[in-house]
Amino acid sequence: MGQGVDHGAGHDQDMPARGDAPSRLLVDVGGTQVRFASQETATSPLSHVARYVCREFDSLADAIFYHLHREGLPKPKRCAIGIATAVTGDHVRMTNHHWSFSTRALQSALGAERLLVINDFAALALALPVLPAMGPRSTRRIGGGEAVVGGPMGLVGPGTGLGVSGLLPSEDGGTPVAVAGEGGHMTLASYDPEERAVLDLLHRRFGHVSAERAVSGPGLENLYTALAELRGLKLAPGEGRAAPAITAAALAGEPFSSEVVTMFCALLGDVAGNVALTLGARGGLYIGGGIVPRLGEWFDRSPFRARFESAGRLTAYLRAIPTFVVHETEQAALLGAGRALDRDTPTH
Repeated sequence: MGQGVDHGAGHDQDMPARGDAPSRLLVDVGGTQVRFASQETATSPLSHVARYVCREFDSLADAIFYHLHREGLPKPKRCAIGIATAVTGDHVRMTNHHWSFSTRALQSALGAERLLVINDFAALALALPVLPAMGPRSTRRIGGGEAVVGGPMGLVGPGTGLGVSGLLPSEDGGTPVAVAGEGGHMTLASYDPEERAVLDLLHRRFGHVSAERAVSGPGLENLYTALAELRGLKLAPGEGRAAPAITAAALAGEPFSSEVVTMFCALLGDVAGNVALTLGARGGLYIGGGIVPRLGEWFDRSPFRARFESAGRLTAYLRAIPTFVVHETEQAALLGAGRALDRDTPTH
């Protein structure tokens, strides 16, 4: 499991006065986009919210300083970064992007009293309890079941990669603990014959077929290419569709793209069910990331929920667990990073 990296005071003595500017900078770093917000305290509203495309910057530091300059902000006193990779020490290297950095060097460059770096889905998990306060449209229920108050919560999210996390109650009944793992790289399997044949093709291509190889944006593209090969459809070299085009075509009713997205949703149901079983997520299973919210009601009619519940002797157990699509993923992830700043032990 990835651990949060937290550096304390000692690098901000020469900073100019900040006046009334927000003292906290919150950062959510995905494989495609980086998002920023400022905040005065954990209960304050977010301000100076912005997002940028990662590939437009050579490094995370470049993106941070560009944002501060663009918004007219001083360097922050405290900074929390949720990033899409395992955080296991001072050196952080992203899985699905080329950025890498030293947390100590970044803290020194910012002159921050505190710099906290955690997994991005651990940050999002920390925000799950406050989603109801963000309004009735912040989540959408899929299927039945009722959440057990105070029970463990599970989280999966296909985007540029596949994030997996959870929020577990503490033994003493205190602050829940966010799980910072790399569950998106678990080995993927299927009992459906056509899905198994598709995964065999991906195995020949990649060697190890993780869940992320099929249940993510690039994974959706992998499914499109592999299913086309399996069906004998001729694609020109390098043809294949990008993930947004595949989902758009499925929503428009194009048959083959619809079948690809249907397979994607079924496999996501398998992954989500396994996460719920592993964590005992009777407090609910939440679906973040950028892909599923765009599918809207199409997702509700997909095989996701049926496959989520399909677990043999444990089917009744999963049937009782509600599943929710998170529609405010960007804001929630930033709020979760802010909540992490106020925790003595942010993640485990």
